[in-house]
Amino acid sequence: MTRSKTEIKVIRAHQRQIEVSSGSMTRLAGVSKELVGAKGIHLAVATVPPGCESGAHHHVNCESAIFITRGHGKMLVGDSLEEALDIGPGDFIFVPPGAVHQPVNDSKTEPLEMIVARNSPVEIVEEYKPTTGKGTKQKR
Repeated sequence: MTRSKTEIKVIRAHQRQIEVSSGSMTRLAGVSKELVGAKGIHLAVATVPPGCESGAHHHVNCESAIFITRGHGKMLVGDSLEEALDIGPGDFIFVPPGAVHQPVNDSKTEPLEMIVARNSPVEIVEEYKPTTGKGTKQKR
């Protein structure tokens, strides 16, 4: 197998891809199928503004690994979002496929920033409404 440095790609900050938002959370991809042709991984920076939250959701087709780089908040989990896990800088979070979750920024002044990795270049997300227990599929 011939190896070449052209296999390696550097994505600069200005080249990141703006992805679909969930609630108030925005996500900028740095490694994705669209940006680099990734086949089994996706890496992005997600930000939840002060006092805001993402939409409640779960991922149908992938695991996610999250690393909190900035801010403090809670990860609401469970079918009714009944459990609140405190999260802050340095914390790692594992989200298995189908696990309902919702990041919430507790701060009124500082953004909650997370590095998000998943084992699929394209995720299938179902937004989740705990009161009805029904989600709607959305590819991201």
